[in-house]
Amino acid sequence: MAAVAIPVLDLGPLRAGEPGALERLGAELRRAFTEVGFYFVRNHGVPEALVEEVFEAARRFHAQPLEAKLAMRFNEHNMGYMPMRGSTTRMNSLGTIYKPNANEAVFLKRELPADHPDVVNGVRFRARNRWPENLPGFRETALRYMDAMEALGKSLVPLYAVALGLPPDWFDEAFREPMYTLRMTHYPQQDPATAEEEWGLAPHVDTSFMTILAQNRVPGLSVRLPDGTWLDAPAPEGTFLVNGGMLLRRWTNDRFLATPHRVVNRSGRERYAIPFFMDCSFGHVMTPVPTCVDADNPPRYEPITYSEFMTTYQRANYGEALAEAEKAGRQKVELQGA
Repeated sequence: MAAVAIPVLDLGPLRAGEPGALERLGAELRRAFTEVGFYFVRNHGVPEALVEEVFEAARRFHAQPLEAKLAMRFNEHNMGYMPMRGSTTRMNSLGTIYKPNANEAVFLKRELPADHPDVVNGVRFRARNRWPENLPGFRETALRYMDAMEALGKSLVPLYAVALGLPPDWFDEAFREPMYTLRMTHYPQQDPATAEEEWGLAPHVDTSFMTILAQNRVPGLSVRLPDGTWLDAPAPEGTFLVNGGMLLRRWTNDRFLATPHRVVNRSGRERYAIPFFMDCSFGHVMTPVPTCVDADNPPRYEPITYSEFMTTYQRANYGEALAEAEKAGRQKVELQGA
């Protein structure tokens, strides 16, 4: 059932330059996003050893004392450490607002130099990463993984164009320097009896154009198929699970699915996840794709940029973490002035 429910796209022929591979994969991706909303990729070229290093880096980060993690406290740029239960799924929920999510996470973005104009000018979502002080190799591992995920994501973008009946390079300018976020999440063990009262991550859809998720040996993720049934996501070895979110759905004028999913950790073990969220370049204006608009299906959304969308989303879902960060900042100022 799982193999039929979630398509598997083999990138080997595409990477080898085989004739017709792009068109075949584009058709497979179109079916995935009109019937399921998720797909796997295999033969993607990302070393399994690197994936394992990042899972270990996530474990090491969250094993630190809370004080060390709070030194990288979550901020208005959607970067840094978000404490346990620091988010509540609201804007992208399925209608029911549950308790704050039972997870903690650290968010990292593109590494920008101190003299980058966006850093100097304080542009939102374009700040510098903060790194843990006593985790040797953490920064280097995270940066190598983000580079690998960006390369994989950009290699997939032409498939989306072909799937939408567009030239393969149609999205190239939009993804010249994509915005992205690596989220390293820790899901503690949950009591199965209370799992539906407090989710590890409540039922939701992602915000992204593309989410790339490394396979996890500790189960917990399930997806809601278009017929409304929930499927525990399988984890084929050596693959990544890819899905789209609200921005993909919006950009395609609702043609492509943003499929709901949820996480609950009933495994009896600590669970870690390393989703990579990729979107268009910072200033690119997303208007409905022309092949998704006609007289019977006019544009449903106003043009929007990544920054405009994410500002609204962050305010809705990460209000708790931002409030705590602002409170901590005020207390620090008061102590310094005492």
